[in-house]
Amino acid sequence: MRIVDRLTRVTDAPCFSFELFPPKTEEGVAELFAALAELSPLAPAYVSVTYGAGGGGRDRTLGLVRRIQAETGLPVMAHLACLGHSEDEIAAILDELAEAGVENLLALRGDPPRGAPPPEGFHYASELVRFARRRGYDFCIGAAAYPEGHIECADRNRDMAHLVAKVEQGVDFLVTQLFFDNAFYFDFVRRARERRLRVPVLPGLMPITNAAQIDRFTRLCGATVPMRLVLELERRAGDLAAVEALGVAHAAEQAFDLIARGAPGIHFFTLNRSRAVRRILEALRERYPIAPVDLSAAARRGQLTQGGQNG
Repeated sequence: MRIVDRLTRVTDAPCFSFELFPPKTEEGVAELFAALAELSPLAPAYVSVTYGAGGGGRDRTLGLVRRIQAETGLPVMAHLACLGHSEDEIAAILDELAEAGVENLLALRGDPPRGAPPPEGFHYASELVRFARRRGYDFCIGAAAYPEGHIECADRNRDMAHLVAKVEQGVDFLVTQLFFDNAFYFDFVRRARERRLRVPVLPGLMPITNAAQIDRFTRLCGATVPMRLVLELERRAGDLAAVEALGVAHAAEQAFDLIARGAPGIHFFTLNRSRAVRRILEALRERYPIAPVDLSAAARRGQLTQGGQNG
């Protein structure tokens, strides 16, 4: 299934998707598939698998993509970060993805090595998109968007111009960086439409389950946390269950508002955990036609960890 077809299809059901990352250990892989077994009954439109910085996760990403497709039958989107790769290396990766039956690709620049000069080869996601299109690959290609602007670009108008250039190379849809205030998403979409960008823009949400972890992520990507949410998190400091409950409630309200105001769905950054996302989708299921959750059936198949406590 091509993701853009699902995003543009006229339907009452929003498009929900989950992002996973390739674990470095066998224990981590087992935990990932336990989480995926709990998420699969929610009938996601697709799952995506991230790519290691500097290409370090290439083999893990490709292996995980193949295994998810083979064992779950879920549509998978493979992330591909191009920074520092040569044309031959990118061509080899794209060939491998195509041969594995992967239809969907998220084209990314990737993070540059700290303190090192720019590597040779590809430097921008737009170059990757252009390369894939000119070589005739038939992937449905997504790209990243930054509602608050890219952390390395202080001028949001210039950041939007970079995005326009990227889409013009052949991007089919956009997935946003995480945000905690929906005003950023709707302002971004408005500005994108003013620049005549007509591709679907799928908002990305990360439910807060660990305040210190979110602080680290937001410092890395430049996303801001509303002060009222910061204060509520501080009130719950030291109570992990209370922090998670707040994070789930906030993300659920974001999701309700986004969908009610026209977003095509939600892309969840799961961190390879299922509990918070399941709770959000349980709340959403009361308003939207989402597949019912049957965790007991998955447990009887022996797919889940004991008690389903991998969240």
